[in-house]
Amino acid sequence: MDPRHLAQLSVVVEAGSFQSAADRLGVTQPALSRNMRTLEQRLGTALFRREGRRSVPTTLGLRLARSGLSIRIAEDQARAAADQSLSGTVGELRIGAPPIIAGRFLTDPLSQFKKENPGSRIELRTGLVHELRAMLERGQIDLILGPQILADPSDNLEFVTLIDDRVGIMCRAEHPLTQRATLLPSDLEEQVWLAHSRGSLLRQQSEAAMIASGVKSVNVPCETDSIRSALEIVAQTDLVTTMPRATTAPYLEDRLVFLSFDHSQFHRPLGFIRRRDEAHDHTGALFLKAIKSML
Repeated sequence: MDPRHLAQLSVVVEAGSFQSAADRLGVTQPALSRNMRTLEQRLGTALFRREGRRSVPTTLGLRLARSGLSIRIAEDQARAAADQSLSGTVGELRIGAPPIIAGRFLTDPLSQFKKENPGSRIELRTGLVHELRAMLERGQIDLILGPQILADPSDNLEFVTLIDDRVGIMCRAEHPLTQRATLLPSDLEEQVWLAHSRGSLLRQQSEAAMIASGVKSVNVPCETDSIRSALEIVAQTDLVTTMPRATTAPYLEDRLVFLSFDHSQFHRPLGFIRRRDEAHDHTGALFLKAIKSML
């Protein structure tokens, strides 16, 4: 089916007659009627039934008219986005981030950005990092706020650093480990661990850093892919875990603490990932400038 014919069908249904629709579309009535007959031939069924001198859409005609309306809306949005880009005004901003990162770093900057640019359209998508990476590659979002490891230059991706969201070892505030002046790798080997889900970037980095620190093995009887759940479990047990420090800092309160144990491989740059071919998008550049000023 020709999408143009579906769009014209939606106008016919809205206008109530072929002549009125032709006037709105700027085409002749015979030309519009030919297009509708072509569409019916492609479908093998009628889209209108005659009631006296009126052409009334069938049930299928109404359903396809809704699809045609969606096509027209998409075209209007595309034209508006192009006009905004050419004029340098703020248009659409589509950002993806893991839920806890979005809540920690994006809520306030996006709110402020919307106040300063009331004509902008903002879309915030949350999900696991591999899901967001796929959305960026498919062009469903423009930016990801996430760890640098996601931005492989060979995939035409660019990384803009915001902060070092360094990984640390976390436990409850009254945990026995908090009483030790110096922590040794053997102290960590004796603990019971709550680990992030297998295959997650945070778990991969945590394990690599622990091995580099001299920790030979860890006891992991509990795993989760939810950072919020991990925080609650660790706060109420003697389990220990690893967490990005900057992201989880607001959730520590007086229940959780980071231990002093550290290693260079716990370094975790956090920033925006974008496709190189869209690196100079006006709206994205404005938001990057705004969020940098707030961090």
